Amino acid sequence: MSESVTPFTPPDEFVDLDTQGLNCPEPVMLLHAEVRKAGPGDVIRVLASDPSTQRDIPRFCQYLGHELLRAQGDDGLYTYWIRTAAS
Repeated sequence: MSESVTPFTPPDEFVDLDTQGLNCPEPVMLLHAEVRKAGPGDVIRVLASDPSTQRDIPRFCQYLGHELLRAQGDDGLYTYWIRTAAS
């Protein structure tokens, strides 16, 4: 997984969703539940160990209109920063 090239500074406030150790489809299911609880424009950081999240989380964001602010992978840990859609 390549790292985003756009400079990114994590916001002061965000929801932390740790899905490490879970396999598809659990990380996306938990993310979906967290998005439903979040307000418009909230930021969620997802930590994952399942390599399939490299495909699944960007598709989830694209399909539902959420903004994938940053995605990076390092030594089996994948981190995603997502801003929830306005509506």
